[in-house]
Amino acid sequence: MTLRRRPATLVAALVAALSTSLAATLLAPAGVASAKPQRQEPPSRIELPDGFQPEGIEARGPVAWFGSRVDGDVYAADLRTGAGRVISQGDGTPAIGLELGRGRDLWAAGGADGDVKVVDVRSGRTTATYELTPDPAPGASFVNDVVVTGRTAWVTDSLQAALFRVEPARGKGRAATVTRVPLGGDWVQTPGTNNANGIETTPDGRALLVVNSSNGELHRVDPRTGVTRRVDLRGAVLTNGDGLLREGRTLFAVQNRLNQVAELRLSRDGRSGRLVGTLTSPDFDVPTTVARWRDGLYLPNARFTTPATPTTEYWATRVRG
Repeated sequence: MTLRRRPATLVAALVAALSTSLAATLLAPAGVASAKPQRQEPPSRIELPDGFQPEGIEARGPVAWFGSRVDGDVYAADLRTGAGRVISQGDGTPAIGLELGRGRDLWAAGGADGDVKVVDVRSGRTTATYELTPDPAPGASFVNDVVVTGRTAWVTDSLQAALFRVEPARGKGRAATVTRVPLGGDWVQTPGTNNANGIETTPDGRALLVVNSSNGELHRVDPRTGVTRRVDLRGAVLTNGDGLLREGRTLFAVQNRLNQVAELRLSRDGRSGRLVGTLTSPDFDVPTTVARWRDGLYLPNARFTTPATPTTEYWATRVRG
C-alpha cells in the first residue's frame, strides 16, 4: 500500500489560478494598470486579523490559508505582500489543522467539535462535514490535524488513541466512509492531555508519521493496522511536538511552547532519523505548524500563553529554512 499525495500538475494549476485570483482582489487598486512585478524580499511577518487565534496553515505557491480556532474562519494571504482577507466565514466551530486536498478542497480539523470539514477555497463554502466522533462529551475529542493521500484524508484526534480515515463519496449513490483506526504497538496514550498531533506520510509513501505531543515521540504508523513503531531519532525528543511538514526526506517538526522547529533527516521508510538542526526566531510566540513558500518557512503564532481577546494581535512568522 502506497499513500500517494495529490498530483503535482493539479496542484500547480490550482496555485496558478488561486495566486492570480487572490493577487487581483487583494493587490490591484481600482483603475490602476498592473506594472511588471519586481522581485523583492517577502515580508518576514504576515499580519492576521486581531482576535483571529490562528493554529493551522496551508500554502501553495504564494497563497497561504490560515484557520481560526475561534469560529472556523479561513483567512487567505498573499505571501509576497502580506495582504489578505477572510475567504470563508466559519460556522462558529474551530478550524485547527489545514490541508489542501484534491482540486480546491481545504480540509479543516474541527478540534473539540469532533469533526473535519471541507471548504472550497474559491467560493468559501463548506462543501462537506464528516463526523468523526458525533456529539463528543467535553474532553473526549480534539480533532487536530489532517494529511491527504490521493482521495483519502487521515486525521488525528489528540484525545483518542486512534486515527480516522475519511473516504469521500465517489460518484452517484455512493456514500462517504469514516473509519476509526486504533493506534497500537509502541503507542502510549496519556489520559487528559493532547497526544496524537501533527501527521505526515513517510518518504516512501508506505506509512504515516504522527508526533505524540505528550511524550515527544515520533511514530511510524501502518495505515492498514494502526500498529505504530517509535521512529529511532538517536536520542532526540520532540517535546511539545505539533505540526509536521515533510519535504523529501526532510521533516520539520514544530515544538510550539519551545518556540522552535526541529529539522530531521529521515530514512526512506521513516523508521529512523536524526536531528540536523533547530530553527527559531525572536518573533515566535508559540508557533503551531509550518508551511513553505520558496526559501521561507511560515509559522502561525497561536500565542497560547497570552490572554485571548477580540483585540489580541496575531501574526505568522517567516524564517529561512
